[in-house]
Amino acid sequence: MPLQFNPVKLFAGTGTKELAIKIADSYGKPLGDVTLNRFSDGEFQPSYDETVRGCDVFIINSTYQPNDNLMELLLMIDAAKRASAHYITAVVPYYGLARQDRKDKPRVAIGAKLVANLLKSAGIHRIMTMDLHAAQIQGFFDIPVDHLDGSVIFVPYIKSLGLENLTIASPDMGGSYRARTFAKFFNAEVVICDKRRKRANEIESMSIIGDVVGLDVVLIDDICDTAGTLSKAAALIMEKGAKSVRAVCTHPVLSGKAYETVENSMLAELIVTDTIPLKRQSDKIRVLSTAELFAKAIANVNEHGSISDLFRV
Repeated sequence: MPLQFNPVKLFAGTGTKELAIKIADSYGKPLGDVTLNRFSDGEFQPSYDETVRGCDVFIINSTYQPNDNLMELLLMIDAAKRASAHYITAVVPYYGLARQDRKDKPRVAIGAKLVANLLKSAGIHRIMTMDLHAAQIQGFFDIPVDHLDGSVIFVPYIKSLGLENLTIASPDMGGSYRARTFAKFFNAEVVICDKRRKRANEIESMSIIGDVVGLDVVLIDDICDTAGTLSKAAALIMEKGAKSVRAVCTHPVLSGKAYETVENSMLAELIVTDTIPLKRQSDKIRVLSTAELFAKAIANVNEHGSISDLFRV
């Protein structure tokens, strides 16, 4: 008996509308109509302007600056559930609060787990995301998690640069596994920047483990927030004799003076994706689109296809 597929409807939160339009175009289906009603005190209420009864609903919204974007996503999920959607998938290109994935000191919250609980309680059946800050966050969910890998977007671009003496670098010890995984695509060596922090977003000292003399170095990270770590690492790598240094970073949070920091850094370029929209353009920042990858993943979920096929570079 042939598989029966439910109608698919894609909806976007306001925080990721531009990316959602690209995903919908790549998927071949327009975004559904949803209205966000706002009250004067800042409260808002999303409402669907078309039926979702019996449909497989995909709600696309990154939860950067999580206060509004996360709450909007939760309300959209709840509204779809109450409108009798058959299956609800939260497509969260950037999963906010993921840096709070454990108790690293007494009396702190585990924000990544709290968000997982909120999304599940709101009514999702599945979550789709990309390059979680810690892969084990998938274990916070008791529902399917499609964890897409940004390397399938970055690797072809890095190859196109034709760097002769490519070496992969991690900006900290915690990212060494990510860097080693990336290096396998190029059969490249890995160097590590060992940093010590005074507090969040403030580095006390940094040193390089490995040789970078005469090499084209590519730093690998998942989140670029203030760009302080990448800027300091780039300066140190060039000081140690590297030929060039650039950085790959999936999620361009880019808060505070990050744009100025990148532009004044030794980085040849910062390569990011569109999981978070840029606040402004920069000659040093190149954006690669995730739209086609998410569109293929949505199609495979709806048609009961393989997601792991999308991890091949």
